[in-house]
Amino acid sequence: MKDISEITKQTISNLANSNIDATPDAYEKEFCRISNNIKFNTKECEYFKDVVSKLSIDEVRQTKNNKVETTHQLIDILLQRVEKKNIDKMSNLLNQSMTPSISLSIDKELHSFSIKIGESPSLIFEESIQQEIEKFIEKRFEVDKKVVAKKTADIARLITLMSKYLGDAIDSNQQGGSTVTEIKKEITSIGITGSTKEELNKLQSKLVQAAISIENEMQSVNSNLQSGRDEVSILEEKVKSLENELQATKAKSTKDHLTGTLIRSAYEDEIKKFDEKFKRLGTDFAIIFFDIDHFKKVNDTYGHEGGDVILKTFASLILKLTRDIDIVGRYGGEEFVVAVHYKDINELEKYVTRIKNVVTKNKFLFKEHKVAITFSAGIDLRSNNKTMNDTVSSADKLLYKAKHSGRDKIIFWNNKEI
Repeated sequence: MKDISEITKQTISNLANSNIDATPDAYEKEFCRISNNIKFNTKECEYFKDVVSKLSIDEVRQTKNNKVETTHQLIDILLQRVEKKNIDKMSNLLNQSMTPSISLSIDKELHSFSIKIGESPSLIFEESIQQEIEKFIEKRFEVDKKVVAKKTADIARLITLMSKYLGDAIDSNQQGGSTVTEIKKEITSIGITGSTKEELNKLQSKLVQAAISIENEMQSVNSNLQSGRDEVSILEEKVKSLENELQATKAKSTKDHLTGTLIRSAYEDEIKKFDEKFKRLGTDFAIIFFDIDHFKKVNDTYGHEGGDVILKTFASLILKLTRDIDIVGRYGGEEFVVAVHYKDINELEKYVTRIKNVVTKNKFLFKEHKVAITFSAGIDLRSNNKTMNDTVSSADKLLYKAKHSGRDKIIFWNNKEI
């Protein structure tokens, strides 16, 4: 076959021999298949390939999963795209959500990014761009929290100074008031005689009136100062309350809402401190990955509500049996990661054995159901590895090994099993 007419004849013949109706889709699919086999390029078949190459990652995945081979079949996928006017609106909303409400520290970086997606809003569907957006939103929250905390601290310092100065002013004013009162008494008590008595009496009267006026004024000022100090004290209490709320909000934002363990990003921040202490002082610690066995079956049997209860109870047990100096995080789904300090290997073994005994020898309660669960775990020591990432990777691999070699077991770095 050397031309389109021959390919056309062969296409119709193949469809007929296969008892396939010569619909536009069936014809295009068979026509392009034959063309590709004999390496005969046609504009129509190349056009289809070109369109697919311009699709997003998710859309390409859909074409493969749905075995899309014709231009007509692409229509259903393309119709799922968001309209351009909606993309523009979404792009603007994303820009607003990423812009810090207070600080300007990331404005330059954000401005460049905003121009990029402003010129091509459809970029927001690209995975790399979505990752950048996530990073900007995280930065925005962190920047705002730091600025609010700093400004609150500044206000608290200002109020403390105001309170001190007002107190000094009140003390000074009270002393001044007492002095004026004494002067007034002395002037009043002076006995005046002689030919100039009348003039001196008038002068004395004026001095007394002036002293009374000064005394009254100072009393008024003293009252206002005292009122001001009371208001400052109230404001100081409000600022302290705000600081406490900020601390509580910060703590809450680092915790997983369901399990009470640290969210992954917060856990990773804390583990860096462990690693810095290890590098500086040689204080060793272990990384332990826990994963509930057959958790999907729990969800299928008792629904997501039941699954949530099991997760929450499991996490509560780990938190209760773990010291405050150690950290527990939710790594994803039903997987938890713990970093624990230890005196010796026996102490570490007792810790994980205690958790295993509590979990496996008891049943978890969900409504009227008593649910028995087991878990798998992998453990490695920081001192066994060159980097923190190597330690995490090793413990995760040991967990994987435990799950794929029978489950319901804890595997140590030295292949010991519990």
